[in-house]
Formats: sequence, structure tokens, C-alpha cells
Amino acid sequence: MPVAYLDPRESGTFSLDEPRWCAPNGAPLLLTPMPGIGRQDIDRGVRSLWRYSAALPWRVAEPITMGEGCTPLIARRLHGAQALLKCEWFMPTGSFKDRGASVMLSLLRDQGIRAVLEDSSGNGGAAIAAYAAAGGMHATIMAPASTSPAKTVQMRAHGATVELVPGTRQDTADAAVARSDKVFYASHNWHPFFLHGTKTLAYELWEDLDFRAPDNVIVPCGAGSNVLGCEIGFSELLRAGAIDTMPRIFAAQPQNCAPIARAFLSGDPNMAQPEALPTIAEGTAIARPIRMNEVLGALRLSGGGAVMLSENEIGDATLDLARTGVYVEPTCAQAVAAHGRLLDSGAINAEQVTVIVLTGTGLKATPRIAELLGMAA
Repeated sequence: MPVAYLDPRESGTFSLDEPRWCAPNGAPLLLTPMPGIGRQDIDRGVRSLWRYSAALPWRVAEPITMGEGCTPLIARRLHGAQALLKCEWFMPTGSFKDRGASVMLSLLRDQGIRAVLEDSSGNGGAAIAAYAAAGGMHATIMAPASTSPAKTVQMRAHGATVELVPGTRQDTADAAVARSDKVFYASHNWHPFFLHGTKTLAYELWEDLDFRAPDNVIVPCGAGSNVLGCEIGFSELLRAGAIDTMPRIFAAQPQNCAPIARAFLSGDPNMAQPEALPTIAEGTAIARPIRMNEVLGALRLSGGGAVMLSENEIGDATLDLARTGVYVEPTCAQAVAAHGRLLDSGAINAEQVTVIVLTGTGLKATPRIAELLGMAA
């Protein structure tokens, strides 16, 4: 059966012939399940995530690529146990979002899209701006008016049109949806093609580990694209018979803004959430994730879980990791803090193969890290 868009909440499907970013009822889309690939299907002559192009919805003759993927996997002893750090900031724009941007914009350009709209206050906007520029496409990025100029400079440098929107991050998302009838909305939170870029992380970990799955994968979680990407990718590998079991996926969120973790730990996806507070892990401060049900399902399906971290735990993990030579933004250092909590609780153990996904460089969070050090940026 050909791959199609899937509305998982109503089980409706739609052909990929027509570009779309949501279902007719306004719900977020996935793609219908794909069969996965084996090691013989890897294009070993390609040094990027496009070595797994056989696992994507269709083959793109000329993908938009800048060598994203193939990131280092390094060992560190943390909290008395060996852990493997997947260094996803080794990407052209400095974050894991290059995986999704490369695949999403390549497939959309193949569908005839030449201009895109994105809403972001950071890494997502930078990735979309960069890959649009590399692919000869135009990007408009809508960002909250409070966004630091340090985050919008990169977008503007790539030639994107940056529009600052008064109000909250949610106000910006709402403004982008309202504009979507005028320019194609290529949202990293909404578009299913983006998730199929993030799923290449699962394929890459499988290859990194000599074609085996890890026991546990711990990821920082905001809207949940890495949780879903890992679930999609490892499910495909399981379907293809390339691995025997799914790794358990654990989501790390800041206690100040943890809608997914709170819902998972309470067992009630409809629970009333407290008001979100500012957090040092700003890249995961998503108060109303649009794929909440799907992310919770992925955590349950994998047998994993969720952890909420205090601001002190996140800050300490950032500096502790830096003092091992690994400099990342607090947003992803929270996954390291979660690793310690999971070991202490017995949810994971030192004998298991545990991967901690580090999603963004510390260079993007200089003011925050300067504050942790008690100095001016």
C-alpha cells in the first residue's frame, strides 16, 4: 500500500499527491505505518541522514542536504553508570532540528512548494531558514516579539523574512495558523514529514550500535518530535525484523512547564495543568503540545516514562556535563539530569545500554549559562 497522510484520531487517510499540513478537521497528521529497512538498504556512500533514504516516504532525486546526521555517539560515566551521549548539535545549524528540516523541505519542494511559513523562537526557525536557503525556497519565520535578537539574527542571515508577533509563544503559533491560507505552513510541530526526518535518529543509533537497539533512550521533550521520531523509527526497524525489541523512551521536561510528563505520571491525559512558568530549559517550554496524545502513546508503547526536573537540577546538569568537556544548552542537559533520577528510582540500571540525546549546542544559550556561572554574558 502506498504511504498516505493519516489522521490518527479519526483513522482517515489522504493521498500524498496534495501537500497538506493538517487534516480537514484541523487535527495534526502522521503518515501511515511504513515497513522499515534492513542494513542492506543503507546507502553507505552517503555521509548524512540521507543514507537512510530508502526508509522515507519516497525517493528524492535532489535532497536539500548539508551533511546533517551521522552525529557522534560518545561514552561518559554519569551518576555512577556508563551512558552514551548522542551529540545532535553536530549539525549545520547547531541543533537536532536539521534532521526534520532537511527531510520536510526536500519532500515539500518535490511536491511543488517553493515558499514556507514557520513559527519558532529558536532552533526550529533557524533550521527552516537555513534549509530553505539551501534549497532555493523562501521562508517566513514568525517569532514572539520577546525573542532574543541572538536567535533571530541567524534566521535573518539566511535570508528569511522574520516577523515579530506581540504576546506569548502561543499567540505566535495562532498567528501562523491564521496566515496558513496565504503561504504553506511548514511547521516543525505540525508537519508529519518533519517527524520522518527525526526518525532517522533511531536508524542512526541502530547503526551506531552495530545494528542493535539500545535498552533506553532519554530525550528532552517539548512538543515531542524526538519522542515520536524515535517511536516511528524503532517501530519500523522492529517491523522489518532488524531489531528484536523496542527501546524504552523516556521524556525529560522542566517542572516549570511539563504538560506531557505531568499527564503521563498522573495517568490522566486530560488533567488540568498548572500555569507554565519561565524555565532555563526554554527550548522545551511548550505549554500546549499539539500531539500530546500521540506522545503519551509512544511513551506507553515503548514501556518508557517521563521525568520532571527542577531548575536547579537542570542548571547543575548543564555545568556538570560541561566539566566533562560537553557544552550543551540547558534544554538538553535536562536529559542528563533525568538519567540520574531514573537510575536512582531503579527505572533503568547501569548494566543496560542507555542513550542520552543532546539536542543543541551551548553556544546558543550563552546568556543562560553565564547566569549559571554567576557572570555577565
